[in-house]
Amino acid sequence: MTNNTNDIKDLKPDRPDIITTDIKDAIGFYRKMDTTATVKEMIDGRYVIVEEYFSNGLQVLEELKKNLSAKYSDKSFQGQREYRSAYREASHRLLLKVVDNEITVKKAPHIGWLEILYPEVSDFYISFPDIQGMNSSWQWNKKGLEIKTLGITINPYYGAYFPTRFDHLKLFDKWLKKYTGSKEKAIEIGVGSGILSYQLIKNGFNDIYACDTNKNAVIGVSEEAWRLGYEDKITLGHADLFENCDVKADVIVFNPPWIKAKHKLEEGIDKAMYYEDELFNRFFEQAAQHLKPDGKVVLIFSNLAEVVDEESTHPIIEELRNNNRFRKDLHLRRDVRASSRRTKREDHRANEKVELWVLAPKVQK
Repeated sequence: MTNNTNDIKDLKPDRPDIITTDIKDAIGFYRKMDTTATVKEMIDGRYVIVEEYFSNGLQVLEELKKNLSAKYSDKSFQGQREYRSAYREASHRLLLKVVDNEITVKKAPHIGWLEILYPEVSDFYISFPDIQGMNSSWQWNKKGLEIKTLGITINPYYGAYFPTRFDHLKLFDKWLKKYTGSKEKAIEIGVGSGILSYQLIKNGFNDIYACDTNKNAVIGVSEEAWRLGYEDKITLGHADLFENCDVKADVIVFNPPWIKAKHKLEEGIDKAMYYEDELFNRFFEQAAQHLKPDGKVVLIFSNLAEVVDEESTHPIIEELRNNNRFRKDLHLRRDVRASSRRTKREDHRANEKVELWVLAPKVQK
């Protein structure tokens, strides 16, 4: 097996951009200032630095949303993309000052990521939305996420995908408990927060190669594996699909993104949520080369794309229909329960089902 775990120590996590120099012509925003005028300056390209209280930044962002909602009133998919793009650009001009890795304004949260992600610099400016994202991530990291199917709590790393619904984990657990094949070697593509690999370990797999294109996911699982005592059972790689992997596996596990992208993807969580055109074809082509003759490919998927967009095609069904690499061994489906109360997503997924597909190699005649 290609052992990349030693290289993980050299990985530098992806992190929000910061400004380490003085900012000319920036506006300091105080509570009694004209919020509407301040927001117009931000939209026009000027930096605004939040002063006094953390809540002042929230006040500016609310006004920004109000301003841009009126300007981008088109509620179509394209219209809302334009709104989000404009909001992202303008909102990232709203800055907070950090000194000694602490936010300087009053009533600001303590965020440990500021010291962990920026060990070489302690004083800088960072955008307010980035702080909001880091704060949410830090709260999840400190509180932990209970995984009942495993009886453990994980501490998600900044910028790594972690689930807030668990129906797909129950499907995988159900299949693993009935699996009677060889457990010598397994591969997980797209390790995320590591949960599927931990499920494999719980069910008797002790030699797993797990990789992800997201550096933060790999760093996070590396730390969690040590904490959980799994470090000798998982070899980690920062890689795209099977890149630099020389393993032939009994089981290949993949929980891919569930929605086809209609926009240019950013690194990190964006690529955990949306997939590009060629992802599945590349996966299946490479999986066929890394699977033992009697091995299984296990995909955890959803019909969410079809629920959201009736014209959407199902990439696993397309693979079985159009190529001669795999046959369907098993297909399980399960209704999706409502989102965690802690998430703010709209729960318009009444018809969504999570799916578990088990594919076996076709015997070539």
